[in-house]
Amino acid sequence: MYPSHWGLSHSPFGPQLDPRHFFESAGHEEALARLHFLVEEHRRLGLLVGPSGCGKSLLLEIFAERMRAWGRPVAKVSLMAVEPVDLLVAIADELHVPLSPDSPSWRIWQQLDRRLRQFRYDQLETVLLLDDADQATPEVLTQVARLAKHDLAPESRLTLVVSSQTNGAGRLGESLLDLAELRIDVPPWQPSDTAAYVQRSLERVGGSLWLFAQEAIERMHDLSEGSPRRVRQLADLALLAAAGSSLEHVDADTVEAASDQLAVRS
Repeated sequence: MYPSHWGLSHSPFGPQLDPRHFFESAGHEEALARLHFLVEEHRRLGLLVGPSGCGKSLLLEIFAERMRAWGRPVAKVSLMAVEPVDLLVAIADELHVPLSPDSPSWRIWQQLDRRLRQFRYDQLETVLLLDDADQATPEVLTQVARLAKHDLAPESRLTLVVSSQTNGAGRLGESLLDLAELRIDVPPWQPSDTAAYVQRSLERVGGSLWLFAQEAIERMHDLSEGSPRRVRQLADLALLAAAGSSLEHVDADTVEAASDQLAVRS
């Protein structure tokens, strides 16, 4: 494995959705601040929007962890390839709503309504984080809109965050878009973010930024277009390729070759 070639304790670039590997760029920091604003101000619906690979799912996971640590009920669910009743069951499960096997949808709604009203009575902000909304069916989006319209009393403390790729936000439908009180755009990384992420990742496992030539970092950023997911993939594969060639550091040509393998050349 390549970590031994570079004298690293283990691979510096971990799984995509591992919160331990989260790098909070200025753009991600601002997005998290806006998510906190939605909950603290008891706003009903926010949209988290950004291109594929920008870190939306990881942001939601980080935010979910923070909310749970602060004692707030949280349900985080992907809307990809789920049926309407599956969505309700998943939310009920994460909110610890007891359900009988094969409960009909009306019964699940009834139980969810009771739990949400109980949270309101207990003055607990409830947070529903719904990922991959641009890949949801119209029927599931109708269920989301129904949730967003649940108990609109001023005392209500329910907040929904719906995430979507930028080019798919229009698929959410007018009902949801009209209800949205805040759109949170997740920007791509700046060149300084890419360099800082690589440096921090290497230092965490006993390495340093010198393993990558400056030109390699710059080329990595250009090829990835600032996508955190692509940066991670390119850096990981480039380290592997350079180790296989017994290089002393990763150069721009190695990053180019890694890009070709990933088919991410711009």
